[in-house]
Amino acid sequence: MGVYPLKKALLKANELELDLVEISPNAVPPVCKIIDYKKFLYEQKKREKVIKANASKVVLKEIRFGPQTDEHDYEFKKKHAIKFLEEGAKLKAFVFFKGRSIIFKEQGHILLLRLAQDLEEYGKVEQLPKLEGKRMIMLINPKK
Repeated sequence: MGVYPLKKALLKANELELDLVEISPNAVPPVCKIIDYKKFLYEQKKREKVIKANASKVVLKEIRFGPQTDEHDYEFKKKHAIKFLEEGAKLKAFVFFKGRSIIFKEQGHILLLRLAQDLEEYGKVEQLPKLEGKRMIMLINPKK
């Protein structure tokens, strides 16, 4: 194609029935290309679509405990938590306090900290146990 001053570039683009597209406006002199603009937009959308398809999607799995969760239920839910983390999903473990069970906040906190300690080799704690309304929530990210 070659290097042209602006007026010649516009004439050349009209002659070829194409568009003059500014690629780098901050460069001195500004860089322009003679291309079919609709085709350029189509290719750009196609590239963005491929990038978006390759982006990893974050999956959030939840595990619910009660403040009085017994040993067998805890082990059962811990096994599921390990499976979720190994699959690469983010884990949201929470203790739900029904009615007056909110008086057992400390037990819920201890339960979540114990879970974090048991899952230490599978994931890293993103958010320590925090009380939000009637739920005490903890987030764990999987280890890559």
